[in-house]
Amino acid sequence: MTRRSNALKLAFALCMITTAVNLQAPLYEALAARDGLGVGATTLAFACYVAGIMPVLLGLNGLSERVGCKPLIIAALLLCLVATSLTLIVPGLVTLGAARFLLGIGTALTSAVAPTYMHRLLTGGDSSMATKYVTTSTAMGFGLGAAVTSLFIFHTPSITPPSLWLYLGAGVVALVAVSTLKNTAPNPNKCAMLRLPSYPPGTLGYGLAILLAWATVGLVIAILPSALHAHGLTAWSGFATFGICSCGVLFQPWARALRPAHSTVLGLVILPIAYTVIAWGAVQGMLVAVLVGTVAASSACYGFIYLGGLKGVLEIAKAASTQVSAGYFLMAYIGFSLPVITTGALIDAVGHVAALTIFGLALSMGAIITIGLLLISQARYSQHPSGISF
Repeated sequence: MTRRSNALKLAFALCMITTAVNLQAPLYEALAARDGLGVGATTLAFACYVAGIMPVLLGLNGLSERVGCKPLIIAALLLCLVATSLTLIVPGLVTLGAARFLLGIGTALTSAVAPTYMHRLLTGGDSSMATKYVTTSTAMGFGLGAAVTSLFIFHTPSITPPSLWLYLGAGVVALVAVSTLKNTAPNPNKCAMLRLPSYPPGTLGYGLAILLAWATVGLVIAILPSALHAHGLTAWSGFATFGICSCGVLFQPWARALRPAHSTVLGLVILPIAYTVIAWGAVQGMLVAVLVGTVAASSACYGFIYLGGLKGVLEIAKAASTQVSAGYFLMAYIGFSLPVITTGALIDAVGHVAALTIFGLALSMGAIITIGLLLISQARYSQHPSGISF
C-alpha cells in the first residue's frame, strides 16, 4: 500500500508539471491581440519551451545520478509555479515566452528522471505498472491544463482566468506530496554530465516519424486558436489541445502489442489523414471535425508513433540507450518548434488556408518518405538481424 501511495503522489506531481505546460494554450490568440502581434510572434513564444528543454536534454541528463531524482521533481514543480505566477502578474506574449522557457526546463528535468524514480518507488512491484503511471499521468496533464482553461473562458473570457489560480493551489499540494517521498541515492560513480545524442543505423526513420508527429501537435496547440478565432471558436481550442495530447493514452495498449516498425508506420498513415480533417474543420469552422481529427491525430502522435518509435530505437540502441533516447527526443523537439514557427510566419504572410495547406503537403510527403525508410530498414533487419542500415 505504501508503494502504491508513493507512486500516486509522484504521478500527481508529474500530472501537475505537465498540466502547467499548456495551461495558457487557449489564451494565445487573446494575448497576441492584446499586444498587437501576429501568429508568427505567438509561435516564437510557444517555441521558447523547446529552448528551455534543449540545454537540459543535451547537457544535464546526468544530473539525477549526482543529486538523486527527488530534487529534480521539486525543482520542476517550483519552475511551473513561478512560470504560472508570471503569466498572472504580467500577462503578455513576452511573459508567455519567458514562462514557457521555464516550463521547458521543468519538463526536461522531469522527463530525465520520472521513469527511473517511479520504478524505484515501486520496487518489488510490477515494472509495467510504473511505466503506465508515468505515461498516463504526463499525457493527461499535457491536455488537462488547456481543457480547464477553456472551461473557464467559456464562462468569462479573460487573459488571467481562474484556472491559473487553481493550478497554483494544486501545484503547492503536489509539492507537499513529493516532499514526503524518499530520494534516490546518488550514483557513487560520477557519470559524465554531457551525453551527446546518438543515431545508430536504423534509427533515422523513427526520428523523422516523431518529428512529424510532434510538429502536428505543436501546430494544434500554437496555431489552431488563431484559425478558430475567425469563427468565434477560440474557447474550444483547449479541448482540441486535450484531444491531441491526452487521448493517445487510449491507443497505447494497441501500440505496445505491435512491432515497433509496424506501429510507427500505422501512425504515419493515420497522421496526414487526421491533420487534413483538423485543418479543414478549422478553416470551415466545423468544430466536430476539429475535435475528431485531434483525437485521431493523438492516436498517432502519442500512441503508435511515440511508443513504437521509442521502443524501436531502444531495441537498436542496446548499451547506448541514454544517448539514443536523447537523439530521439532531440528530433521530437525540433519538430515541436521549427515547423510550427515556419507555419506561423507563413500565416502572417499568406493567410491560414495557404499556410495550413503547405504544412499538410509537407507532412504528407514527409510521412511517405519516412514510411519508405522504415519499411526498407525493417526488410534489411529481417534479412540481417544483427544490424540494419539507415
